Amino acid sequence: MAGQLSTETGAVPAVPAVVAPRGGRAWAVVARVGLVLLRRALLLAALLAVVFAGVELLPGDAASATSERGESAADLAARRHELGLDRPVLERFWDWMSGLPTGDLGTSAHGQPVTGLLTTAFPNTLVLSGTALLLTAVLSVTLASWAALRPEGLLDRTVTSLSTAVFAVPEFVVAVALVLVLSLWTGWLPAVTLTDSDGTPASWTMLILPTLALTVPQTGWNTRIARAALADEARAPYVEAAVLDGLPPGRVLLRHVLPGALPTIATGIATSSGVLLGGAVAVETVFNYPGIGVVLSSAVADRDTPVIAGVTALAGAAITVVLLGADLVRDRLTAGGR
Repeated sequence: MAGQLSTETGAVPAVPAVVAPRGGRAWAVVARVGLVLLRRALLLAALLAVVFAGVELLPGDAASATSERGESAADLAARRHELGLDRPVLERFWDWMSGLPTGDLGTSAHGQPVTGLLTTAFPNTLVLSGTALLLTAVLSVTLASWAALRPEGLLDRTVTSLSTAVFAVPEFVVAVALVLVLSLWTGWLPAVTLTDSDGTPASWTMLILPTLALTVPQTGWNTRIARAALADEARAPYVEAAVLDGLPPGRVLLRHVLPGALPTIATGIATSSGVLLGGAVAVETVFNYPGIGVVLSSAVADRDTPVIAGVTALAGAAITVVLLGADLVRDRLTAGGR
């Protein structure tokens, strides 16, 4: 009856609003985070299996690589038994993985606990990579926003061309060029890193060159991403309406264009975290920086599987945390823009 009356009078029957409970949304977020973590944990486990198999395929082993001159075949055999190299690789991989949840990364070929070996080196790398990531975010957003104020202008074309050029240059090439110009030619900055007794750089000035070597290529890459995101957002109807209302270009950029482009920009910057950790291996070797790059180089030379796997596990965990945080930030920004 009520429905007929509403139809006859032309009124539109009220539709009850459906409001999702906050608790349900929270559980959905928790479930999604758990699924993402599980998927990336399985991916990391597969990568660690590849690491064990790859080191096994290299010529030589940890016993021969770390042996002293003049050791007999019996001595090498005893050392292989001590390091567990006479056991199948699958068995060694399972033993190492079983200790991973408790933080036990095994023992290096030199008899040192891998966890203690990385306790100092990995924080140094995180400081270097984190500083480079922060500089990359600031510089790329600033340059892209600056170029977006005058689309297709001289500044826009210059920023786009330079960002493409610097991204094409590998980190170690940038590192060598920085050493040549800022250290050997001018003497402004130290070319190598000296450490204190606690294993950290002796001076903050020793962080400048390796940080710049990591920042320059990733700034080029993220500037291109940010510029493209700003260009896409500038074509949105509400942005065009703001321009037609006569708002100043700077205000349109900061209040309308940039907030809408932030999810894409955040994803690009988060992706750079993995590239920065990978590039740190080469850059730290060039500057003798006391991070995981030097540790990993020595471990590869020594065929030291537990150390290589430990570095891989820590780097994978750090990248997973950064990417997960970026996903949550992107979802929050996207939801806030709706």
